[in-house]
Amino acid sequence: MSGRVLLVEDDAPVREALVQTLELAGLEVTPASAFVVAKDHISQTFDGVVVSDIRMPGKDGMELLSHAHKVDPDLPVILLTGEGDIPMAVKALGKGAFDFLEKPCPTDLLVSTVERALEARRIALDDRRLKADIQTGDAAARLLYGHSALAERLRDQCRQIARVPGAVLIEGAPGSGLSKVAEVLHLLSPRVSGPFVKLGAAGLEPEPLHDALVAAGEGSLFLNEITSLPVDSQYALLDALDRGGDHRVLAGTTQDAGAMAAAGAFNADLFYRLEGLRVRIPALRERPEDIPVLFRHYVAQASEQSGVAPRPIPPGLLASLMVQDWPGNARALMNTAMRFALGLSPDEGEEMGLAEKMAQIEASLLIDALTRHKGNATETAQALKLPRKTFYDKLTKYGIRAEDYRG
Repeated sequence: MSGRVLLVEDDAPVREALVQTLELAGLEVTPASAFVVAKDHISQTFDGVVVSDIRMPGKDGMELLSHAHKVDPDLPVILLTGEGDIPMAVKALGKGAFDFLEKPCPTDLLVSTVERALEARRIALDDRRLKADIQTGDAAARLLYGHSALAERLRDQCRQIARVPGAVLIEGAPGSGLSKVAEVLHLLSPRVSGPFVKLGAAGLEPEPLHDALVAAGEGSLFLNEITSLPVDSQYALLDALDRGGDHRVLAGTTQDAGAMAAAGAFNADLFYRLEGLRVRIPALRERPEDIPVLFRHYVAQASEQSGVAPRPIPPGLLASLMVQDWPGNARALMNTAMRFALGLSPDEGEEMGLAEKMAQIEASLLIDALTRHKGNATETAQALKLPRKTFYDKLTKYGIRAEDYRG
């Protein structure tokens, strides 16, 4: 694992021993001998956690906790206590301490507690960045969900291409959200104050196409399934693009437009005019790690729209969703989330394939082991004979949080 720890301990031999323990666990440690030294390392952007002794000369661990939470209420602070400090530590929990450990504490307990705190810190900082993106108008962060590298690449592509003038070709499988990406491109562009006009290309004749370009004005025109545009309208659109003007065309397709152009089924000149700026939406099967994120969002959205309380989502269900191919992509997942939110879930009664059953079994074994070891991640990984990174990768895969099983 990796992560940063600010370790505050006035006893030099104890401090050195703790530093060695944490560094052997793969952590980056900043040692400090007193409050006055530690406080300069605490900030809202500090991406680690604090581990501090309670009793120290001058300002003690309780005062460090208070200072840390004045700077950032979401910063996890773990307190180390002596035998007579338990009542004080319990009081500290009431004031927002993440946890307390009695000295001398077992190595695995110290490391697993720090791991939990680092995960909490990561989630808090991710949420903060997302809220900041939303407040600053970053439509890519607000509307395009997912934690995978492919999802982040899609967001980055939209941010870059939105600023560049010119037509854009948006490609993706059915249900992948062509119009959503087009909307993001419009919202991130200098044309955001203009209208966003959406039309299906199938059957769109030259005159209505011209009217749509005029209606879009200084905004954006999204033409869905561009390869279905009638031949005469393809020439009319190519002519409009060549002449320039105030409009910007965003063309979406679920087909292989390049192959169609090569086969003479789509105007080749129009294809090459559109594909200069190109965005490809990755299919869900390419980024299964995003499925739990998307499903939770869709369930929350469906619950709010339907006026029902959100149902808890079993990790086994998430596991089964992740091993499906999802030919209908986000739209199909959204429909499944709606049925789940309403308690309908006909899909749950269908016979599962081998991969889905194996995923459910693996998720169940992880949960069972975490329950037996009271949420202690280090002990659970050892019991399952899994390397720590592999263990945490599996927890992330199935949306399981070790802290939920602490006894």
